[in-house]
Amino acid sequence: MARWTEAQVTKVAPDDSSMTAARKLLNPALWSETGSTDILVWGKCQGSGKSPYQVSVDLAGPAYRCSCPSRKFPCKHALALLLLWVRGSGDVAEVGKAAGFAQEWVEERAARAERTETRKASEERSPDPVARAKRLDERLALMTAGLDDFGRWLLDLVRAGTAAARQQPYSWWDTAAARLVDAQLPGLAQQVRDMGSEVHRRGDWADHLLAACGRWWTATRAWTIRDSLDADAMADLRAYLGWAQPTAEVRAADSLSGTFLVLGGHRTDDGRLRQQRTWLRDEASGELLVVLDFAAGPTPMATPQLAGTVVSATVSRYPGTTPRRALFAEDPVVTRSDSVLPDPVAVQAAQASRAERLAGTPWIDHVPVVLADIAAMAGDRPCVVDRTGHRLDLVDDDTSLWPLLAITGGHPADVFGELSGGRFRPLTLRVDDRLVAL
Repeated sequence: MARWTEAQVTKVAPDDSSMTAARKLLNPALWSETGSTDILVWGKCQGSGKSPYQVSVDLAGPAYRCSCPSRKFPCKHALALLLLWVRGSGDVAEVGKAAGFAQEWVEERAARAERTETRKASEERSPDPVARAKRLDERLALMTAGLDDFGRWLLDLVRAGTAAARQQPYSWWDTAAARLVDAQLPGLAQQVRDMGSEVHRRGDWADHLLAACGRWWTATRAWTIRDSLDADAMADLRAYLGWAQPTAEVRAADSLSGTFLVLGGHRTDDGRLRQQRTWLRDEASGELLVVLDFAAGPTPMATPQLAGTVVSATVSRYPGTTPRRALFAEDPVVTRSDSVLPDPVAVQAAQASRAERLAGTPWIDHVPVVLADIAAMAGDRPCVVDRTGHRLDLVDDDTSLWPLLAITGGHPADVFGELSGGRFRPLTLRVDDRLVAL
């Protein structure tokens, strides 16, 4: 496998403080029994205790293991080991056989994967059809009642006016969200709960709230005609409302094997739930897919795939319109790197593409796009501008402006990212002959 860059190591770090702590461990005197093969890097790092920490990294995953008590993933020791390996200075030598503790971990992962496959096969066995139909009828009735109640709440909100809604305490929004949770509509509930803070945080809160109310009302009306919707439209509505589809059903319905370019990814953390989006492009068909991973509490997030890598994998695709959600049916294997961002377009073309997709599927939150020759601009309204002078403001919570400016020096470059609410979130930048995650 190609040796990583320091930027790739930074991308997999859980936060900036972990990278800062990792750099303090780059003294080779702290390390022993280091080594690497084509897919493994390992070593022992002396900490404050008597016994050194055993650190292993599977580059093909990538996946990490360290015997330290840190809950961060990967921890500072794994990041430091990768940085030592990236330097290529001989501190982590290439050898033919992995150390015992690293090899033991690899074997444990293989055994765990086998157990997982066995469990999945068991989950795919059909349950009692009568009991299943009864549970489905009960859920549909509960969701219908919940959406009827939510529709009345929306009508009250509109009659009172959006200005009055902004004056409501957070408990007003949270109560409405709690009723949606009780009606098994968690996706809609989360949006309402978030709006309670967004109406005070966003400068464009009035437009944002009005657009959200329109989508919420459309969802309540679409639910009343759900029997007339086609399979993809129903799948999109179901996902928007938060009605999850069992993984076993997804795996059994639609799988695709091939090689996929990792275009980029983004992580969010609202304090309760962490989410990771990874954008893939099927090299054979050009289809764009998004892999969503979630983690709550101390549960570690799925290891991110590195932008610019090409992975060989089998993915299972959820029903719905493009870009479809997918999941890895097996651990992806990195085969090579690529430096090409496909089909770059100007800002106006990207906005037209988003409008067309929203017209067909109003539930889309993030539209993937490659913008051609855009330059970043700071100021009161940070934005990107293409060569024709058309601009796109960056999303409010974006942190990629300064890295984008630092890497490009303000010069135009092709950038992959997401259009979200009419704004742009840069994720991956093409620099010379490589792709760099922001």
